[in-house]
Amino acid sequence: MPIKRLLIANRGEIAVRIIRAARELGIETVQVHSAADADSRAVQLADRAIDIGPPQAAKSYLNVDAILEAARSAGADAIHPGYGFLAENADFADAVVAAGMAFVGPSGDTIRLMGDKAAARRQAQEAGVPTVPGSDGVIGDMDAAKALAVDLGFPVMIKAAAGGGGRGIRIAHNADEFATLAPQASSEALAAFGDGGIYVEKVIERARHIEVQVLGDGTDVVHCYERECSLQRRRQKVWEEAPSVALKPEVREGLCTSAVALAKSVGYSGAGTIEYLYDDATGDYYFIEMNTRIQVEHPVTEMICGVDLVAEMIRIAGGEKLRLAQAGLRASGHAIEVRLNAEDPANNFMPFPGQIAELTLPDGPGVRFDHMLYRGYQIPPFYDSLLGKLIVWGEDREHAMARLGRALGELSVTGLPTTAPLFQALLASDDVRASAVHTRWLEPWLEENQHMIMDRGGAAA
Repeated sequence: MPIKRLLIANRGEIAVRIIRAARELGIETVQVHSAADADSRAVQLADRAIDIGPPQAAKSYLNVDAILEAARSAGADAIHPGYGFLAENADFADAVVAAGMAFVGPSGDTIRLMGDKAAARRQAQEAGVPTVPGSDGVIGDMDAAKALAVDLGFPVMIKAAAGGGGRGIRIAHNADEFATLAPQASSEALAAFGDGGIYVEKVIERARHIEVQVLGDGTDVVHCYERECSLQRRRQKVWEEAPSVALKPEVREGLCTSAVALAKSVGYSGAGTIEYLYDDATGDYYFIEMNTRIQVEHPVTEMICGVDLVAEMIRIAGGEKLRLAQAGLRASGHAIEVRLNAEDPANNFMPFPGQIAELTLPDGPGVRFDHMLYRGYQIPPFYDSLLGKLIVWGEDREHAMARLGRALGELSVTGLPTTAPLFQALLASDDVRASAVHTRWLEPWLEENQHMIMDRGGAAA
């Protein structure tokens, strides 16, 4: 049944993004919000807004009962979780369906399966998708884990079976480090996710992070090509591109085909992302995990493919079959996204909630800015520091880089520091301009180039 009234169980720029997609589909929107977000842009744009609790996320955006009650009271027939918060919570997805509403995303069973990294790894192997050499599943015995690490050869990565965001991950360079770090990773994962299970993988030196966007309706699946997200700080992405200039056509074809095979094997419904490590030295790629939700960086895919991914996942949740055919999907040009955070890059990226004093946004051909800002808006201190995403499209990568520089020059946010100076400094890097980067490139570069960031205004505005 087509969706008529959609509740958005999220906040910030992704809530604004979902409201706009729904409105274009003729769907009414209901925005839930905490007390801290009562004056947010999403609340202002939605057809209706409902207060679901105090500023603390645990008492509002993570409060399943409050969200479901809001949906029932508003007469919503579907809930979109966005990303973060409850987006990959299988029990929440099940609860939405049990309450008689559509969940805009995959089933709880699919979220549960692919959210368990060890189980997802096994599923990938069964689908014929290459995986990083490592343990076949969760390892409960630390002696057995250490023996496997020795067999794989150091360095190895110790990873939490549940969770994400870089938590529960350690890199051991020898057996003694492993003996110390493995219990730490398990304890951190248990505290963060309620699951202390770990598994072990071989570290791929100088790996690139490549991910494939998929869309499915439970039966059919298509890919919308790949993105590269190798510029990361503390395993958090800061700059994303589509397509990756590192991939040869035959590698791209194999990688994207493998992502479709994996998504089909789990009957995937909605928008999802399958993430890989790519070894520049060998041309090999390895599955690492699947994100069963819309990604922060989805706009770069939309820019090169001309597809509204959020609208498509809403249509699918409303019972429509996949409207896209693989033969009709083509990638054109090059897109780059940078994440504008309320952080001071010249002061170890310290979060800096504050009030937006003045705001000038870039525009013009090939420029998009997904955000939740307005003049006078007070950034709450309770949530992620993401303010918005600057996305540019160009005929090729060189054109996109030039356009990004122009757009960053037009962007002005005063009243608090942002990460904009970081991107201006990165644009001046020869390695970035040549795409000669990998997942561990950025952090040492930051240590060596703090002066460049400060020169470009990294101190508080």
